[in-house]
Amino acid sequence: MAMQQDQQEGIQKLKAALKEKRAERLYVFYGEETFLLNYYLQQLKKMLVEDLTESFNFHKLNKENFEIRDFADAVESLPMMAPSTFVWVDDIDIFKLPEGDREKVTDILSDIPDYCTVVFTFETTQWKPDKRFKKLWEAISSYGQIVEFARQDQRQLIAWVSRHFAAEQKKISPDLCSYLIDITGGTMTTLAGEISKIAAYSGADTIVKSDIDAVTEPVLDAVVFQMTDLLGEGKYGAALAKLQQLLKMQQKPIEILGAVGAHFRKISTARILLNNGKNVGDMVRITGLKEYPAKKAIGAARNFSVAFCEKAAQLILETDRKMKTSVDDQERLLELLILQLAQEARNG
Repeated sequence: MAMQQDQQEGIQKLKAALKEKRAERLYVFYGEETFLLNYYLQQLKKMLVEDLTESFNFHKLNKENFEIRDFADAVESLPMMAPSTFVWVDDIDIFKLPEGDREKVTDILSDIPDYCTVVFTFETTQWKPDKRFKKLWEAISSYGQIVEFARQDQRQLIAWVSRHFAAEQKKISPDLCSYLIDITGGTMTTLAGEISKIAAYSGADTIVKSDIDAVTEPVLDAVVFQMTDLLGEGKYGAALAKLQQLLKMQQKPIEILGAVGAHFRKISTARILLNNGKNVGDMVRITGLKEYPAKKAIGAARNFSVAFCEKAAQLILETDRKMKTSVDDQERLLELLILQLAQEARNG
């Protein structure tokens, strides 16, 4: 809960700064929700840099062109016909620089001019500060604002999806918002593209499930969960059809098996919690899952016994061993696994 509050606090401070048209001298942007990261990065740039003077006052450095001297020059460069400059450093792990370069970066970050804003962004490179380098860490934590753009919770995403469909002159129910979030993996970057496709495809004012299914390709985890749900509901032929769908999507059998194993581990945990009188909140607390996937795991677990979950784990491990050590066709091994799971589900 404290971590969630820290995440929200960082974004709220950033929103307030943008509303008041002011900026800190140093920011670190990171997190899974890159859509939000890039949105606020562009909002900062828009506030600080005018189009006419962008070539003078905006400086971007990345893995291809990052040099300490160039970074220092960019930070120290006086604004041209404008009140501020903006320096964007993308995917550079300054904690892994040679010692001399780290010391120079520490000096630069400790004395950023009032007219300059520096933003470090981390998308493909992980933000993992090494606090053993105390002077560098102190420079960042003392003079900068660290903002994590974490994946949004289900309620926030539903409201966001609804607003984006409304901007396309379309209505969509909360249940269908949840369905779209579920099958796409729930990141705003993916959802934004899917919303545009669905809105363009639909010929009506209100989005229906067939509109989503017609143009949206589900992510691996979503289809695997659908497959396990079908097993729990006794729809064994449909579960096998879901496996065929995954194979047609050119998903690797070993990756499908990994996803199946991960889902059954969640379901097994949920089943044990249910047997001990626990609920969704306990699942969130113990596993670290978000509320929506925890709720789905609890719902799926109601259809399976502890004995089935234990047998499923054995079958999955055996299939994994065969995939890695035998010459059997991996797709055939997966199909056999689903048939074995279906038989075990029939037996209770």
